[in-house]
Amino acid sequence: MKPLVYKKAKRVRHAPPVRMKLHVTKGDTVQVISGDDKGKRGKVLSVFPKTGRVTVQGVNLQVKHQRPTQGAPGGKITREGPIPASKVMLIDPKSNEPTRVRRRRDADGTVERIAVKSGQSIVRSR
Repeated sequence: MKPLVYKKAKRVRHAPPVRMKLHVTKGDTVQVISGDDKGKRGKVLSVFPKTGRVTVQGVNLQVKHQRPTQGAPGGKITREGPIPASKVMLIDPKSNEPTRVRRRRDADGTVERIAVKSGQSIVRSR
C-alpha cells in the first residue's frame, strides 16, 4: 500500500503596499480634525505614502525611554508619532482656516493644489 503524502500548503505572500496619493506634503501647515489632539495646528515633519500617515509637529507625542550609551545619556525622550493623513486638513492661506484640497493640472503638466473654500492656490513649501 502506498503511504499518504501530505503536501505543504503554499506560503501566502502579501502584495507590496500601494502608495497613497496624499493631499499634504512636508512643510505644510495642517490642523488635526479628530482624535486626542483635535484642533492642534502644526507643521508636517514627514510623510509616509506607503502607510498613508504623516508626522505633525507637536501632535501625538510619545515618550521613549532611552538607555544610556557611551555617546549619549539616557532618559525620557518625547517625539512625535505618525497619525493618519485623513485626520489632518490643510490650512487655507487666505482665511487661515482648515480646507479641503482640489487639484488642477496646468497646460505645462504641473499639478497645482487649490483650496476649496477660497479658490486660492497653495504653494508647495519644500
